[in-house]
Amino acid sequence: MAFDVARVRGLIPSLGDGWVHLDPQAGMQIPDAVSRTVSTAFRASASSAGGRHVSSRRSAAIVAAAREAVADLVGGDPAGVVLGADRAVLLAWLAESLSSRLGLGTGLVLSRLDEEANVAPWLRVASRYGAQVRWAEVEIETCELPSWQFAELVQPTTRLMALTAASPIVGSAPAVRVAADRIHEVGGLLVVDAVGAAPYAHLDINDLGADVIAVSAPSWGGPQVGALVFRDPTLLDRIPAVSLNPYARGAERMEVGGHQFALLAGLTTSIDFLAGLEETATGSRRQRLETSICSLQAYHDQLFDYLLRSLDALPQVTVIGRSPIRVPTLSFTVAGVPADKVAAHLADNRIATVSGPQNGGRLLDALGVNDEGGAITVGLAPYTTRYEINQLVKHLSALG
Repeated sequence: MAFDVARVRGLIPSLGDGWVHLDPQAGMQIPDAVSRTVSTAFRASASSAGGRHVSSRRSAAIVAAAREAVADLVGGDPAGVVLGADRAVLLAWLAESLSSRLGLGTGLVLSRLDEEANVAPWLRVASRYGAQVRWAEVEIETCELPSWQFAELVQPTTRLMALTAASPIVGSAPAVRVAADRIHEVGGLLVVDAVGAAPYAHLDINDLGADVIAVSAPSWGGPQVGALVFRDPTLLDRIPAVSLNPYARGAERMEVGGHQFALLAGLTTSIDFLAGLEETATGSRRQRLETSICSLQAYHDQLFDYLLRSLDALPQVTVIGRSPIRVPTLSFTVAGVPADKVAAHLADNRIATVSGPQNGGRLLDALGVNDEGGAITVGLAPYTTRYEINQLVKHLSALG
């Protein structure tokens, strides 16, 4: 059955605001079911999950359900799911916890393709303890991250590699499994930031070989919460804790402060929403996620090809990168017009995109794009249509 984009759009009230939303990197639009779940949970749950009263037990059940939902999303174990306010915050705490592995004489590998959330915490730790940093570079023409680099970058003293599953700026998806196999040969850990990959790919932490995967609910239309998933939950009890609770065990050892229970309830609903993108999907939530995301991928493959062909038809527009393995996200420049002005022009015509120095700064710096005025980033969502792409192209044409 073909992906029913009209049905999906009908489940997201904010799409009635008259805007064309091509900015999923800033957070996809939130389904009505998620908003209602959060509202209901705010009225019914307690601020603590440790009490004996009914609302407290309800809060504890919300946390357990959120761990199970995230585990289903990435094919992990609920016992290995760490929940927090934001994936960037969680990655920062993870870097602090693993800092004892990164002293003088050790090394770590970072990627120019990654967002700052999976770069800055590791640079701080490396600077503090004297670990050597090596960089995986992108091919300028395609924005691919060649996997042959991993054999050279990972040395016997390398203790950790941080790598994106897919760039939310140029869409390139590196060979994570190749990186995992190489870092594991020397006894190191691989931390994968999957914010750019969900919901475009059916994630499987075991197939990827990642030791830790970071996800962020806004990237698929969920509330402002994030999660880390440990492939081996026992690792949580073998690394230094950051929790303020001296008795914390398992995932709680990586959770600082209290939970936002209502938002965690919305997190579960948002993953259920993903699992129901394909109306005919059946089976367990994990199985329904696979069916729905595969259906969405088929829809996006055609739509993204149309987007590329439409942009290529505009002589003043240059698309950055042409990686053959990618998610449906891209960045482009308009000849002679700074990105901020392009974004303002599009916004004046009710088209939302992403631009500015915070938009892929490290990657776009490496490509020299920021020296020429920056880039505009757009991406597809489960609710994107050809009409919206046509509106983008129409108003870009006016800049020619």
